Amino acid sequence: MGERLTVLTGHSRGLGAAVAARLLQPGHRVVGLSRRVNDSLADLAAERGASLDQWPVDLAEPLPAAQRLREWLAGFAPDRFERAVLINNAGAITPPAPLRDSDLAALSATLRVDLEATLLLSAAFLDATRGWHGERRILNISSGLGRRAMASSAVYCAAKAGMDHLTRSLALEEALERNGARVMSLAPGVIDTDMQVQLREADPAAFPDRERFVALQRDGQLTSADAAAARVLACLERADFGREPIGDVRELT
Repeated sequence: MGERLTVLTGHSRGLGAAVAARLLQPGHRVVGLSRRVNDSLADLAAERGASLDQWPVDLAEPLPAAQRLREWLAGFAPDRFERAVLINNAGAITPPAPLRDSDLAALSATLRVDLEATLLLSAAFLDATRGWHGERRILNISSGLGRRAMASSAVYCAAKAGMDHLTRSLALEEALERNGARVMSLAPGVIDTDMQVQLREADPAAFPDRERFVALQRDGQLTSADAAAARVLACLERADFGREPIGDVRELT
């Protein structure tokens, strides 16, 4: 098996860190894009003889990161990697509240992390690798909230719905290419991450669904980050990955 490359956003914590930890194996090069460097992942890579590059970037300003990625990928020979994957995992939420009460700067930054970064990084990845010989895949980590709206979460719902429709469009475009990339927007289930903590600690007067998220933790309905990472990567490895551009781990694993 030849060398594989995975570019992963939001790799420093939560689901992203769990995905990175599973990918860090000999013969697999992982490039993580996050605001912070994860020292534990660096130690794990050294221990396993794996390759990990960590780029400290702020995806609320995604253009420089996308430009850097395109230039970096363009430096490799077309036959360098057997498979190249981009996983757009980074996500952010604003404090749950009606849109009318939300901070404008926070809305702008969240939309950039949750949607603009995915769009720009996907464009850079597809451009720089269009002549590569190996298989290419893009996995966008979406949410059920992109398919079912929730009050006081308008920007997150809008971003994830936009991610899903972006993925549909990319699938149509890449299907016309000789070695087009396979793309999928995947809802990963309800995961025990910092985002869930933010939702549980929200002001109930501003967030009518708060009690539902409290109940998810109380009733043991949250999936661990590692278990969710295993399911996400199982979907990525499916032979029919991308046949349908929109998916949910609960239906595919």
